Amino acid sequence: MSVPPLTFNAWLRHDLIWDMLGGLPRETTVLEIGAGEGAMGARLAGRFCYVGVEPDPYSFAKARARIEAPGLGRMVQGDPSVLDPDQAFDVVCAFEVLEHIEDDQGALRVWRERLSPGGRLLLSVPAYQKRFGPSDSRVGHFRRYDPEQLRSLLLSAGYTRPVIRMYGFPLGYALEWCRNAIARASAARGSTADRTSASGRWLQPPEGPGALTEILTAPMRFLQRPFAKGRLGTGLVVIAHRGA
Repeated sequence: MSVPPLTFNAWLRHDLIWDMLGGLPRETTVLEIGAGEGAMGARLAGRFCYVGVEPDPYSFAKARARIEAPGLGRMVQGDPSVLDPDQAFDVVCAFEVLEHIEDDQGALRVWRERLSPGGRLLLSVPAYQKRFGPSDSRVGHFRRYDPEQLRSLLLSAGYTRPVIRMYGFPLGYALEWCRNAIARASAARGSTADRTSASGRWLQPPEGPGALTEILTAPMRFLQRPFAKGRLGTGLVVIAHRGA
């Protein structure tokens, strides 16, 4: 069965995400927070026992059609608070979500409570506050993250052994320039919450030719690998463990 297309930027972080999930058995339970339209969720649900939560009604409906309708996993509209309070997972994922939350440390602590003992948190966030631009404002970001800042934030929220990797060199810079140019041409509307709600719908590839994004980004995904442990790039992927 075909899976939904990912954006160019999502493909750049895709390989790092799967490297960090490597070796986990199929019975691993995964919660994805802010599943958007379900493009990454469909891939996770095809491999693990998956639950996704998404507050935006439009994105939720699309994710549900992609994930729940074909029997891959379960989608719930809302945030983690709508789940059974005792339900915990081996992995909690949140891709391009934390930067939308004003109280990011508080969110990390809430997510930590959704992890089973020894569970792992897997995140992606945009890198470097100095790169905050029109596209960040357009989609409702409060901030971007420097690696050291993110490491300290995770430790203070009760996580251990964070491993942080960079992605997006060099293609990510061109993609970011394009997003900023588009954002300048289309002024942001509504509150930060409104822009966050709509962010998962912005610049999504079409269903048909969208599969080309995988092919077109393949050389760049290979090229960025040597830089994952460095400081060049436009985004961060991090995995950390729940502390005692």
